[in-house]
Formats: sequence, C-alpha cells, structure tokens
Amino acid sequence: MVSNDTQKSRTAGEAGWHESHYNLYAKVPGTKNVAIANIYKGNCAEYTPLEMYLLSVLEELDEHHPIIERFAKRGIICNFDERAALESMGRAACAFPRAIGLTICPTMGCNFDCPYCFEDHGRGKMSAEVQDDVVALAKRMLDVSGSKNVVVSWFGGEPLLVPQIIESLSERLIALTEERGGTYEATVITNGYLLTQEIVDMLHRCKVDACQITIDGLGPAHDATRHLAGGGATFDRITENLRSLRIPFKVDVRHNVHDGNKSEIAKLEEFVESLASESGNDLRYYPGIVTGSEAADKRDEHVGLLCESDASEVSIKLEAERFFTGRGQYCCAHSIWSIGIDDRGNLQKCWEAVDKPWMSFGTARDWDPENPLVTAANPDNLTKYLNTANPVPDDECRDCKWLPICVGGCPQKRLFSSRACMPFKDDPERYVLALHARIGEKTRSKEKSKQES
Repeated sequence: MVSNDTQKSRTAGEAGWHESHYNLYAKVPGTKNVAIANIYKGNCAEYTPLEMYLLSVLEELDEHHPIIERFAKRGIICNFDERAALESMGRAACAFPRAIGLTICPTMGCNFDCPYCFEDHGRGKMSAEVQDDVVALAKRMLDVSGSKNVVVSWFGGEPLLVPQIIESLSERLIALTEERGGTYEATVITNGYLLTQEIVDMLHRCKVDACQITIDGLGPAHDATRHLAGGGATFDRITENLRSLRIPFKVDVRHNVHDGNKSEIAKLEEFVESLASESGNDLRYYPGIVTGSEAADKRDEHVGLLCESDASEVSIKLEAERFFTGRGQYCCAHSIWSIGIDDRGNLQKCWEAVDKPWMSFGTARDWDPENPLVTAANPDNLTKYLNTANPVPDDECRDCKWLPICVGGCPQKRLFSSRACMPFKDDPERYVLALHARIGEKTRSKEKSKQES
C-alpha cells in the first residue's frame, strides 16, 4: 500500500522552471557547442550538444534533475518573472541612495573648440557663493538620503581651467564625507592639455582615482577635431603629458569615433598600449561613437557620423568589455540622488544639459531633496528624466531581449530626439561571440596561472 505522505514527483515545468527570456545564442566556430549569454544575470558560457538538448526539454525533466541547479546558477533558466524584477529594480534605482552623486562644473568655459561637442561653452567660473551652496546641498542630500558616501565627477567646460576651485571644493566635500565616516570618490573629465605634475598631484590629494582624456587618432586625425579655441594643434602636448607625468590614477583614453577617424581605431589602441608601457601609467583605450547634437549643428562644421555597420562594431567591442548583470537604470539621470551642477549653481539631470539653464530643475541654493518637487523651480525637468526609468512606457522596449542592459536607452535621446537602440540589436550572435571570446580569454588566463603556480 502506498503511503498518503508520498508526493508525486513534479516536472521542472510544473515547478515553475522555464528558459530565461534574456538568453542570446551563438554557435561557437569550429565546435558543435553553443555560447549562451544571459544578460539578466550577466553570465556567458559554452554549452555542449547534450546540455542544449536538456535545455530544450527542460520543462519535461524532473524538478530535481542535477542540470537544473547548474542552469539556474548561470541564469539561463529561472522560476520567477524577470521583467517584473527588472521593473522593481527600476523603481528602486530612482531612490536607492548608495551614494550621492555630484557632477560639478566649476566652469563652463573651454580652451578647446571641438566641432562635435554637445555644449555651447560659456565664460566665467563658479563663485565662492555658489561653492558654498554646493557644499550645503551636499550636506542636505546626505542628511535626507541617509547615505554616508559621496561620488564626484569634475566636468565642464574644461575643469582644469580652474584647478583652485577643484582643490577648495574637494577639501570641503571630503571633510563633509569623513565627518559621517563615509567614502569619497572622484573622477575628472578633462582634455588633458593643461595637465602638469603639480595638477596631477593635486588631483591625487583630492582623491581623484580616475580620469578621462580624449584622443581622436594619431597626430593630424586628432588635431582635426580636438584643436584649441582659435586654432592650434593639441596632440603632441596631450600625449607628452601622458608620457612624461607620473599619474597615480587610472586614465581612460577615449576615442570619439566618427567617419573621419574610424580607420584609426586599431592604430590608436596600439599607441595607447605602447604609451602605457613606456610611461608606466595606467592608460586604457576605449572607443565611443560620435552622435549629433543641436549645439554641434549650430557650429556649421559637421563631423560625419558612423554608418550603422561601423557603429555596430564599435558598440559590440565596448559593450562586451563592460558586461554586467541586469540593472534598473540606464545612467545617473534615473536617480534622484545624482545631479549635475553648472558654474552658476543650476541643477540638471543629464551631463548633456549642464550648459542649458532652461533645462535646469532648480538651484543648489534652493533645492531640498526632502521635498524634491515642491522645492524644484521646474519640476518637469526632474520628473521627465526619472519617469524614463525601467519600466519604460514603451511596449517594444519592455518585450525586448536587450532590456536588462539597455534599460530603454539614453533618457536624453528618448526625451528630445528618438529612442536609441543598440546598433547591433538585430545581430546578437556577433555580440555573444565577442563576449564569449573575452570571457574565454580570461578563463584560459586563470587556468594557465593555476597551472604555473
């Protein structure tokens, strides 16, 4: 007689297991295996024909089949609603205060005149009164958020035109953070032309641990777009700074890729690697795609944009390098605790808006995060960015397999031009193979290190 306590074994399907909606596939060349990237969990691995068969009959397997635990750990199967989880992450991301983020522009002036720049550069610098307002605002944000941590990005304009403001404000913000027992992090976005050892040392004292400097190619290719205001080459001076100065923090060498310099990608990457080896500095190449803007159009000096296929190649390289788990926000514009501050104390939600006071939602003097909409001078300029966070009000986006890493795309573009999908959206195989190659190289390197040790 069978005991009444005996329960019928369920299938994996009856137990709620199903294949992830966010799996991307590619056949591994030269093998019978398949690479699967799960972009919700941020995992990419290679699977044998037997494993692929088991995945295809997943819902018929016994719920205790050993392959289920392995598949689940890698994220290619799940027993919950992934999109609902992403939407919850999106809501939480708007308010979650891991740290307060301040993008501070001590000046909107610039010594360069780059034709593709999205800013209309102004004059002047941040006054002592506005600096006081910035510190007071940081204190209010820390008090209301309950966070102890501050993350600062020095931006502009060219921030190194006024290094004394960076130093003074840094000292005050660091002290404010240390009073609470928190951590302070800082980065700087600079063209690199004004770097000296004295300024590098000052930035290091001010806890800057990363810097971005743009080089648009070798020699003439760079000087064609990144020249001094009024004309004048800059390549030799920037590269000599990177070569001769002792820089104790990471430097991302950004390459703004456009139709006129896309042939420089391989050469510039090799040049940056050589420069890093020669100088001993931590220099890292990465490409970014030039996009259009109203400010650039007004200059009447156009830089050709990449054709779609080239944009895809550059984007695949960049995205494969920064593979991560699914997130709830595209950028800091989706968090109420991250703001941009221009030299006059105007507050914006996007870096591309810091030179546009009419896109400000308030001022450093008056805005209070305890009552963020009541104290906002222009609440719409705050809420419209926050409301593009996941869940995005777009059915096509919500159903898209790329949602965990795209999160609806750039809020600025979605609001003021059009939704910007990934250039390789319809060609996931190339992305998966690029990702598989990168992860495979790291795995092989680790295995080799273990063998040698």
